[in-house]
Amino acid sequence: MKKIVFGILIGFLVVFTSCNDDDGYSLGDIWIGLGIVSDTGLPKIIMDDGIELVPVAYNHYPWRCHDNPGKPKKIEAGDRVLVNFTVLDDETTDEGKVVKYYVKINSLREVLMKGLLDITPENEDSIGNDPIIVQDYWVTNNLLNLELKYWGRNEVHFINLVKQPGILNAGNQPFELELRHNDNDDEEAIPYVALVSFKLDSLQVAGLDSVSFKVKSTDYDGKVNEFSGVYKYGESN
Repeated sequence: MKKIVFGILIGFLVVFTSCNDDDGYSLGDIWIGLGIVSDTGLPKIIMDDGIELVPVAYNHYPWRCHDNPGKPKKIEAGDRVLVNFTVLDDETTDEGKVVKYYVKINSLREVLMKGLLDITPENEDSIGNDPIIVQDYWVTNNLLNLELKYWGRNEVHFINLVKQPGILNAGNQPFELELRHNDNDDEEAIPYVALVSFKLDSLQVAGLDSVSFKVKSTDYDGKVNEFSGVYKYGESN
């Protein structure tokens, strides 16, 4: 699992790794990772590396996120979450590979997850063209995850990953995408670090098992930045 919910400050982050040892698990240890709430059977979280988290204890009211402590939002199946948890026990294969952790949920944060947007004359203004800083990026499964930095104060900000409309084909690679930010004329007073995950399914081309792409963004100095990536369909990339 890798890092860092658009609009919330993240104070610290730990990489999720296998934590099985001969001494068992400590109630003082915590892990933080990204996953998606499953809609099959009992509630569980499928982490980005495929391991299941089965909550059996909570530090708060079950299945509520804490983006807004005064009005905790109920987490639904299909939501992407940043989960802080303590491992209580595990389930392994005959070969000793961990496939499931039984955990105490210390906190849940909902992560913005959305698809790509075709840019058109009708939505050009609303998607904005305000600066944004990409601090890190990585692909997991069908998602492009971006760790972002921006300035704001009181307004709700919007972030989109856009492309030109039209049919994609293999010869057009790398597909050109642009990160667009609308700060709604917010005051640049407080720096925020946040995460958003974009679904890459719409980039799939029939007959291929992967495609390449590049993403452009503009920072607060007016500099255009660019990074490239490869999306391997359905893999942990």
